[in-house]
Amino acid sequence: MLSWRTLFFICNLLFVVVGDEHTHTYKDLEEVVLWMNTVGPYHNRQETYSYFSLPFCVGPKEKISHYHETLGEALQGVELEFSGLDIDFKTDVSKTPYCEVELNEVRLKTFVYAVKNHYWYQMYIDDLPIWGIVGEIDEANDVYYIWTHKKFDLGYNGNQIVDVNLTSEARQKLELGAKIKFTYEANWKKSSIKFEDRFDKYLDPNFFQHRIHWFSIFNSFMMVIFLVGLVSMILMRTLRKDYARYSKDEEMDDMERDLGDEYGWKQVHGDVFRPPSQPMLFSALVGSGYQMLTVTFLVILLAIVGELYTERGSMVSIAIFIYAATSPINGYFGGSLYARMGGKVWIRQMMLSALLLPTLVCGTAFFINFIAIYYHASRAIAFTIMLAVICICTFVILPLTLVGTVLGRNLAGQPNYPCRINAVPRPIPEKKWFMEPLVIIPLGGILPFGSIFIEMYFIFTSFWAYKIYYVYGFMLLVFVILLVVVMCVTIVCAYFLLNAEDYRWQWTSFLAAASTSGYVYVYATYYFFFKTKMYGFFQTSFYFGYMALFSATLGIMCGTIGYVGTSKFVRKIYSTVKID
Repeated sequence: MLSWRTLFFICNLLFVVVGDEHTHTYKDLEEVVLWMNTVGPYHNRQETYSYFSLPFCVGPKEKISHYHETLGEALQGVELEFSGLDIDFKTDVSKTPYCEVELNEVRLKTFVYAVKNHYWYQMYIDDLPIWGIVGEIDEANDVYYIWTHKKFDLGYNGNQIVDVNLTSEARQKLELGAKIKFTYEANWKKSSIKFEDRFDKYLDPNFFQHRIHWFSIFNSFMMVIFLVGLVSMILMRTLRKDYARYSKDEEMDDMERDLGDEYGWKQVHGDVFRPPSQPMLFSALVGSGYQMLTVTFLVILLAIVGELYTERGSMVSIAIFIYAATSPINGYFGGSLYARMGGKVWIRQMMLSALLLPTLVCGTAFFINFIAIYYHASRAIAFTIMLAVICICTFVILPLTLVGTVLGRNLAGQPNYPCRINAVPRPIPEKKWFMEPLVIIPLGGILPFGSIFIEMYFIFTSFWAYKIYYVYGFMLLVFVILLVVVMCVTIVCAYFLLNAEDYRWQWTSFLAAASTSGYVYVYATYYFFFKTKMYGFFQTSFYFGYMALFSATLGIMCGTIGYVGTSKFVRKIYSTVKID
């Protein structure tokens, strides 16, 4: 079985441009590179710019070029530039000036704007992130200061760096004509921290393992037990009555049956397996949902085993690699479903299924990219990266989806419904307003959202604030709970719909489950206005664009599991009772 490190290495090979080799081991006096990454407003985490977009100066050491190691690193806006500072392994450096900047009007305004908007920057030493603040404000006197001295305290264990701390000192007033002299120092100290534990200091157990987090997991788990038990009890009791009534109907003669009061799910047996409207789109959504469910499970499992948060861009790179590699799953389930529905233009269906999610993701990302380019932000995606994404879709995802579609059509494309489908659709009778699909669909997402909304807070906080999400065991458990709740709720919704003699259960079950994502997006809107201090057009468009993408993907996954569970339930009840 491949380890996560092997998968990550393969992923690097596939998505590499030019990469540096990180052995994380050093000899005495060997150079240690300080990379300057990005700078930006504290409250707008995704609004980042190149560190040297501010009029900072570079150290005297010869420049070293950095290249994106993976596609994920490039997509996440990593902009590493060499600091020019001379730092050697286990070699202390006393306070040393490395450059000087004279403040003209433009530079002064730039620094003042950065300090006023609470800009802070990120650096890396041996892949360990370091954060620092640009300056501070004396609000009483309306004076702006900049920190000019960087003090690095580095811990080593053997021949490896295990700890880095930055202290910003020596503030200087920002005023026209001032000469800002930047200095640094490095102090090395032996540490008992193990190399594999060096990222523990960045984690926040008090936040993620708070009592409310444990309570929410327990509450969701108890809700699942209650819901599954309730659904089983209601359906078994109700179906038992239905079976008894229908068995009694079979013993009646034609006259008695005609005079009897026939109603319920049995009456639509000739239409219940009729293909839904828009079968091509429906099968493409279900195929994409199967693929995303697989990708989500695999990525979460790898994150649990491999601690992917320690590698820049590794989560995105591995997700892209797994998504491309699992394209046959999309083709197989989407293609087989479309064939069972009697679809003929399977090439078009295959193209739609393969490109549905990539088009959604790339369309959103490229739209936001134009805004990032306008703002000169580090999140701007280079043309070569766009080309790489297009090549992955064209030369990897499309062929693999084609293979899956061919296999699906040939191995599982024959309809095997337990009931015959009538040639003429049965009229749908009038029913009470709360039995209409337009009412059932939004109601179907309330309970699933209730099982995950606490976890959504922790996920949002880790992505939009400065927390590293590492409790992927919690995430896996909540994800499984969500799928179980979605399946139970949609089965109940479909049963009520069929009992009202409405056979349009396919889209209803899919959309009722998918409506969970609508509540997630509403919660995301609430989170933006009441839990963050984000501002500006760039950050707002970035937030709502990617939250819409996240919600849509979650909706496709929930819709797929809702349809699959309901499909098995419908097939089961109609194959158990003698219809003809």
